[in-house]
Amino acid sequence: MFAGAEYQRRTALARAAMDAASVDLLLIDSGELLAWATGYTVSETMYRAAFLPREGEAWFTLRALDEAPCREKSWISDVVGFKDTEDAVAAVAASIVAHGFARARIGLDTRSYSMNADTFMRLTAMLPEAHVVPMPGLSDSLRWVKSEAEIAVLRQASKIADKAMLAIAQQTKPGMTTRDAAAIASGIFLREGADTGEVGPVVKASGSHEFLHGVFKTEAIGEGDIVHVELIPRVGNYGARMMRPVMVGTPSAELSVTAAALVALQDRQIAAMKPGALARDVDAIMRQGALDAGLRPDYENVTAYTLGLYTRTPRTSDFSRVFLPTSDWALQEGIVFHVYTTAEGLGFSETVVVERDGGKRLTKAARSILGAISDS
Repeated sequence: MFAGAEYQRRTALARAAMDAASVDLLLIDSGELLAWATGYTVSETMYRAAFLPREGEAWFTLRALDEAPCREKSWISDVVGFKDTEDAVAAVAASIVAHGFARARIGLDTRSYSMNADTFMRLTAMLPEAHVVPMPGLSDSLRWVKSEAEIAVLRQASKIADKAMLAIAQQTKPGMTTRDAAAIASGIFLREGADTGEVGPVVKASGSHEFLHGVFKTEAIGEGDIVHVELIPRVGNYGARMMRPVMVGTPSAELSVTAAALVALQDRQIAAMKPGALARDVDAIMRQGALDAGLRPDYENVTAYTLGLYTRTPRTSDFSRVFLPTSDWALQEGIVFHVYTTAEGLGFSETVVVERDGGKRLTKAARSILGAISDS
């Protein structure tokens, strides 16, 4: 999907982190970092890992059944396959020994969901002469800042989200169900080049913000209902996200005022997303602003989190960087966030990249309560 120069850039970043930690070999096993570093990723049906030496050629160790797709998708030519009858962790350890790193300083991400306690203990027992160096969080931090090539893919995904959101707003009408609305988006995802037809929550909104993680089910849509639509198209595993409220009929004056207030606060927040800005200060624009305006009685959830590459993992959102009052880290140019807010049954969110002069929205759909077709 990406040119060779992009993978060279990524390899250089990984090796710089290795230099800082004084490690000889980097073990890569999280699904996202595998895709980012090698161009190929695969599920954890059986343990697998790629290896990047500080000097020398990288290699990949995985099921023999996955060798062919790995060779097709990855820039790595040294692919070691093991039989399903073999012990996967033992095969990975054996490949380390075979490549001459039995006594090396081996860096690995102890927060990787693939590196569970059993795998860690077995690997260290099988490599008694190696020195394991914990590099917690590396699988996420290496990927925070996006290249222009990555942002271009996120822009493609954002356009798909825009098109699908507009179609839902235009086609939803009384008598349809939330499943019907989700199917509209799913069809557009597939026709426009998204990886899958999976959409986010499409549920009837109620309360203040409790609907955000509502369970998807078949709900009839009637006059006056607000449908909360969150779209999460992925292109080449890079996912954009956007939320909008879609209402059948005309919103009340009170709802329209609330929507305008939320959007105005979020616009201020996005404008403040400049390199060097503290995340907690950017967070406060939305959080404190919504509380001061009486839009919510409390505000305990994050107001943004990192976006980028998603694979088949136990997590559906990347919270390695979030906006909270305790977020004492500075923004960097090129990081992409899902910026979101909710109140009074309304949810608005955008895919936003940090640029030199502030945040830039990659999603472009109208920022208002979108109107569905009414029978009246």
